[in-house]
Amino acid sequence: MANKDYYQVLGVNKDASADEIKSAYRRLAKKYHPDLNKTPEAAEKFKEINEAYEVLGDDKKRANYDQFGSADGPQFSGAGGSGFSDFFGNGFSGGFSSGGFSSGFSDIFSDIFSAFGGDGRRTRVNERGEDINLAMKLSFEEAIFGVEKTILVNKIETCSSCSGTGAKNGTAFTTCPDCNGLGRVRIQQNTMFGTTIREGACPKCGGTGKIIRDKCEACGGKGYKKVQKEITVKIPAGIDDGQTVRMRGEGNAPRGKGIAGDLNIKIQVQNHKLFKRDGFDLMFDLYLPFTTLLLGGKVEIPLTKGKFTLDIKEGTQSGTTMRIKGKGVKVLNKDAYGDMLVTLKSEPPKKLSTVQRDLLEKLSESFTESDFPKYKDFKKSNQ
Repeated sequence: MANKDYYQVLGVNKDASADEIKSAYRRLAKKYHPDLNKTPEAAEKFKEINEAYEVLGDDKKRANYDQFGSADGPQFSGAGGSGFSDFFGNGFSGGFSSGGFSSGFSDIFSDIFSAFGGDGRRTRVNERGEDINLAMKLSFEEAIFGVEKTILVNKIETCSSCSGTGAKNGTAFTTCPDCNGLGRVRIQQNTMFGTTIREGACPKCGGTGKIIRDKCEACGGKGYKKVQKEITVKIPAGIDDGQTVRMRGEGNAPRGKGIAGDLNIKIQVQNHKLFKRDGFDLMFDLYLPFTTLLLGGKVEIPLTKGKFTLDIKEGTQSGTTMRIKGKGVKVLNKDAYGDMLVTLKSEPPKKLSTVQRDLLEKLSESFTESDFPKYKDFKKSNQ
């Protein structure tokens, strides 16, 4: 990469410290690594920043580059040496060691591959089991007050006989010789863009890091088994239709080392014959004889618990909503409640007797248009 400003490639000043150069390279390598960045220019950019770090990351090469413009000093003739073309063309000249790269690239590539979930310093990549998703129907009252239910769940659990190892008594295994018990291996591939390093599960042990000598009889060497388990689910008071109760770790166990998934229970709440719910408020329409709204009176209504007496004022209009504080639904996980909203609606009689009709006609004659201001305004606007 003749006449290229390596400092500019890494985005650092010429007086940058070794740590600053390493940090800049680490950031750019993660950004442009072909396994992480699939844009067309990423591979070329990755090659470019690696070439820059090959020089600036080595004190001797950096000194030569600063003085002579070349990592190999003034005697460089294009042959020999360990230029970056070796790394991308015919493999890194330093080769591999049992612990990874034999050069300073090892730590940085460990960071890059941790983005895939791999880390050579861990004994094995922790997996997470799959979640189990179920639906549960609740009555309106069960959702309002909360309930405890016991359900049967088909799930995968870690085998207790072998502690998930798949080996008899949990001990009849040896360390995998290919990955030294890590469960992960790195594979070098030469491509048209240069050498790439991939990390994946060890094919010999299937990522377990162990070679089983004698299989566990309880699970057949799998390390897990399917069971039907009784689980007690505590539904909190105030839960609403469509909400989900999540039980951490009650899902399927991983098919190896790791943590179990979650049990997710989606709630379906049945309708109530009287009440409707709006958040934590309850509401219903109360139809009353028109005379009760005209003359006023007291009316007893049901609540979720007990009863309440409404005081209807004389001349109350149909459609008026009365709010009863704190008589709604309990707020989830709080010592607070919504309200009860009662909308009063006037109900006329289905039929009138002759006597009732005569009485109403006499009553109607006693009223003037001024007694009905809304009707009066309506007539005015339509004249």
